[in-house]
Amino acid sequence: MGNQGTIYKSTGSWYTLHDAQDAVIPARLKGKFKIEDITSTNPIAVGDEVDFEMEEGESTAIITALHPRKNYVNRVSPANKRLQHIIASNLDQSMLIATLRSPKTSMGFIDRFLVTCEAYHIPAILVFNKYDLYKEQDLAFFEDRKRVYASIGYTVLLTSVEHTIGLEECKQHMVNKTTLISGHSGVGKSSLINAIMKDANIKTQEVSDWSGKGMHTTTFAEMYDLPGAGRLIDTPGMREFAIAGIERCELAHYFPEMLQRMEGCQFNDCMHINEPGCSIKKAVVDGQIDEERYISYCTILDCIPEKEW
Repeated sequence: MGNQGTIYKSTGSWYTLHDAQDAVIPARLKGKFKIEDITSTNPIAVGDEVDFEMEEGESTAIITALHPRKNYVNRVSPANKRLQHIIASNLDQSMLIATLRSPKTSMGFIDRFLVTCEAYHIPAILVFNKYDLYKEQDLAFFEDRKRVYASIGYTVLLTSVEHTIGLEECKQHMVNKTTLISGHSGVGKSSLINAIMKDANIKTQEVSDWSGKGMHTTTFAEMYDLPGAGRLIDTPGMREFAIAGIERCELAHYFPEMLQRMEGCQFNDCMHINEPGCSIKKAVVDGQIDEERYISYCTILDCIPEKEW
């Protein structure tokens, strides 16, 4: 009978897994390894539970089977727009690191990330970092966005690694959970993670000859054990976050403030754009739904292609 392990890192064709005794083992896929119904650029993702067998006379392993995933977060593959790239799997929550300065994270980027988390039933936390750089108007904008997102049900935090503000609160939200950390390049994600992980004895294994030289590791996530209990999955900084696998008719379901009001629409197939008797548009006019969030919905909807029949 094979052994069981968890994928902690991927470098493309090689993986790092931890077995039941927490031993760190380099592994690769069985020759004809396929996963049905998933058109992704990576058949195995960080967070996956797998079966494996040790190679005879070697310290490396062969991954033989993938256990069913509880959930996963994906995006359109940067390499092939027709495929999806699974960022990580088996998550308890996600944490999106954003900034209002150096560089500013767009609300559209935030909303696309939140839509994907909603689609896969993964609770999301918003962390606005680099608080020490914010000016008065930035703080006013933050308070407004915090009010909006908190009213929908999201946890919103304010942090500064430079001034060690909000870090303890971040840590508390990660206890006993597997947390995906994402964000634009330059938002201070690595600094935040290093501050949170500073007391940890992180088990890492350098890429050696078994993983091949010159591998591009920047498109893949890596998981770490947190001090005490819990896991953190670090992801590379993303320039864009394109939504994958969501149809136009589903999109409004992933805006919680729209989902709770759409039953009031005159038409069952209302897209909340030009239809008469739309309860969503009325809620926007009445100030019950934030106008910026509604604009995000319309923008995302425009980017989702019509289904071909």
